[in-house]
Amino acid sequence: MAVPQFRTSINEYLEGLPETVLMRLYSSPATCLAIFRLQPPMAHLFIMTMLFNEKPLPISWIDSWVQDSSRLKQHEALEKLRSMHIIHETMDSISLQKTFRNSLRKAITGGDSNNSFGVPCDTEDKHKVDIKFLDEHANAQWELILHYMVGTGSGRVPNNGVLQLLKRSGLMEGHPPAPMRITNAGFQFLLQDVKAQIWTLLLQYLNMSEDLQMDAVEVLHFLFMLGSLELGQDYSLSALSPTQKIMLDDLRDYGLVYQRKSSSRRFYPTRLATTLTSDAPVVLTASASMDSAMARADGESGFVILETNFKVYAFTDSPLQIAVLNLFVHLKSRFANMVTGQITRESVRKALVNGITADQIVTYLTVHAHPQMRKAVPLLPPTVVDQIKLWQLELERMKTVEGYLFSDFKNGHEYDVLANYARELGVLVWENRSKGLFFVTKEGNQQIVDYYKRKIQGLK
Repeated sequence: MAVPQFRTSINEYLEGLPETVLMRLYSSPATCLAIFRLQPPMAHLFIMTMLFNEKPLPISWIDSWVQDSSRLKQHEALEKLRSMHIIHETMDSISLQKTFRNSLRKAITGGDSNNSFGVPCDTEDKHKVDIKFLDEHANAQWELILHYMVGTGSGRVPNNGVLQLLKRSGLMEGHPPAPMRITNAGFQFLLQDVKAQIWTLLLQYLNMSEDLQMDAVEVLHFLFMLGSLELGQDYSLSALSPTQKIMLDDLRDYGLVYQRKSSSRRFYPTRLATTLTSDAPVVLTASASMDSAMARADGESGFVILETNFKVYAFTDSPLQIAVLNLFVHLKSRFANMVTGQITRESVRKALVNGITADQIVTYLTVHAHPQMRKAVPLLPPTVVDQIKLWQLELERMKTVEGYLFSDFKNGHEYDVLANYARELGVLVWENRSKGLFFVTKEGNQQIVDYYKRKIQGLK
């Protein structure tokens, strides 16, 4: 089974943290439980075996638990634990790091006294919301971001904090409040599943925490706490640090939490938050599932049919799916549950100019191919794939230069005099002597005209 993409990204971030920062993280039971859940299955076995054992275990015992066919997994699991300083090793023994062990014990046995799992509100919410409402809120907020990225927003623009995050993460480029455009990395972002998308932005948010004058440890504590909360339950702000209270404003914009108003003393985590550290897929009851909107490469949710004549049939009514297709497909017709279009030179060039590569277009069509197409070998028509790549090569060979075309020379001598002068000046861009044509830059035009008046007309 493939490792979920979000696990790879957050684990790489954690493994890059200094040991002193990790020790601060391990003071929180909720954080330790989240980190435990992020580890590979064999690491779970090692951790649970040592968790309630006060004495270090002989390394030979660890070796004896694993079959020879699983030695690679054993090595990878131990490397993960070493890189995050979860284990302490000597020449012949191994044990859990003390702070991590104590916090994880509290998380499992219910001995947490620091409210690291949040404080449920003990008073009734007069404006209580249900899970359906929370799903609709999460869906609306997250799709607002994605629609803005593909340029199909309904006039609504994400808050400035979201725009700055999209820019800092390299997913979009431009200068807000002017409209921004999606980048190559942004299109790759759209190919990810929802949870990987969320962690991509959250990790960039973590990288920005210093600029925002926030403690990265407090930020991580809050994110990991959200992953352990109960969907539909309202929680008090009383257990949150000043940094975490500031975070609520941003997390509302991402759809991870809901507050009726910014001054409210309670908040609700949404499904986007409660599944942050689990492998459970994000499935919202509102509109189309966002996981289906960004279907995975396993083909379970494919909706695109591509024909050898470059025609595209997409069986979807999701505005987001349609908007992504519109980045590189010339859409022609729209029906209740299907859109049709065609991949053209112009539609591909538009995508290429916006930073989307031919390989990414091909990958998208492959990822979202309809199950009917998956019966064919190769999956996509080779002629279409080759042509998309040729259009990219064509664009890479072409360079636009603003300038002037000279023609209608009286004779070859006049052409040679002016063309040679343009060449000497370094302003000659292109020439065709047989047709009596040459092209110069905008800056070089006046110099050529003045030279013509002096040398050619002056001879008459």
